[in-house]
This record gives sequence, structure tokens and C-alpha cells, in this order.
Amino acid sequence: MSEDTNVNRNKTALVTGANKGIGYEIAAGLGALGWSVGIGARDEERREAAVEKLRADGIDAFGVPLDVTDDASVTAAARLLEERAGRLDALVNNAGITGGGPQEPTTVDLDRVRAAVETNVIGVIRVTNALLPLLRRSPSPRIVNVSSGVGSLTLQSTPGADTGPISVAYAPSKTFLNAVTVQYAKELADTNVLVNAVCPGFTATDLNGFRGVRTPQQGAASAIRLATVPDDGPRGRFFNDDGELPW
Repeated sequence: MSEDTNVNRNKTALVTGANKGIGYEIAAGLGALGWSVGIGARDEERREAAVEKLRADGIDAFGVPLDVTDDASVTAAARLLEERAGRLDALVNNAGITGGGPQEPTTVDLDRVRAAVETNVIGVIRVTNALLPLLRRSPSPRIVNVSSGVGSLTLQSTPGADTGPISVAYAPSKTFLNAVTVQYAKELADTNVLVNAVCPGFTATDLNGFRGVRTPQQGAASAIRLATVPDDGPRGRFFNDDGELPW
């Protein structure tokens, strides 16, 4: 995160779900390093408000209409990025939902599970695959999947560990995302594309009704670091601010 801003002037990132919360702060952090940042979001009004706010802070931000659950929307986003930048240096898959509650496994509405997986997992695959051709044009491409510590099977099965409420939609969707991250890292092992997962911690956002104890800026820090790691950085691993997390 100490890269000279002049070095980053030609670098472009896309952050999904970037109109607010952690995604916004990831975009702001990369922008402060000199990156041009695409603000991926479904809601036009919120997206453009975020872009305007970032630009007022001197950041080269631009809006990218993006619904990660929609093939046509993702294809259009990839086309926009190709026309604007010709390549992509970092993709931060931040967009996510809880699926709503309650989520006790014996009584859950299965539509909650489907919704969580569609956005948090399939959406990541859809966006990543659409943008991978642009990432391959970068000399140092990075993919960061914003996961959660509740997706760690090790932590979930550790007695006394703080893993949040019982959740058969959200938590397993993050476990699934972690597994997907590993598979991308394996397939791309012989390339220069570094793929990792990150846990932002219990951050105060819309996702949890602002009950989190960390600020969005704190939640964004690890994702920014992984989006800017050097070429000998990690791949196929899971981190938070304190270091590596167990799967």
C-alpha cells in the first residue's frame, strides 16, 4: 500500500458493489494510490453519487453499471472496461448479500440459500470469467474475493469460536466462495494472475444493519493490500488484517 502514485496512474481496477460500505472504501483506497477505479453497482443513482464523491476527493473514478447475477449486465461491463482502459489490473469481487434471515438449516426458506449462492458465488464466477481476458493483458493482474471468516470450516467447527449466528445460506456461500478461490488459483497457477480471498472482519455496513465493530475503512484495508501485492505475493490463500486464516 506504499506504492508511489505515479507508478499506478495507468492501472485500472473494478470493485463490485462499490457504491457504499467496504466496496466504496476499497475503491477510495485504490484511488488514493493513483489507480483509476470502476465503481460497479446496480443502482444508478447510488453509483453515480459514489463516483461524484470520489472524484471530489481527487480520485479517477468512473461508473460501471453492474448486476453480478445478470449475464448481459456483466458482458456490458466487460465491454465498457475494454473500451475505457483496454485491460484490467485488479478485480475486487466485493458485491454480496446475506440472503436474509432467519437461516436455521431445519427451517430455512430455500430461496434464501439460492439467492446467497447466486450472488456470492455464481456472481463471482460470472464476473471473473468475463473480465479474465482483460486481466490477462495486465503485467500484474490481481483478483481479490471478499469472503468472511464465517466461511472458515475450521473456525465454524472450533468450540467457542465467534462465528456469528447459525447460517445455512450466508456462511456456506462464503465457504463455497473460498473453495472457488482455491480452484481459480490452481487453474491460474502457471500465470501471473494472483487470486486470493480476504475477510474484512465484522464491519459496520448495510449487510449487518451497521452492527459491526469495524469501520468500512478498516474493512477495506486487507483487500487493498491484496490488490496491490507484488508479483511474488501469495496466491490461493485467505487473509484478514492479522494474517492468514484457516480454511
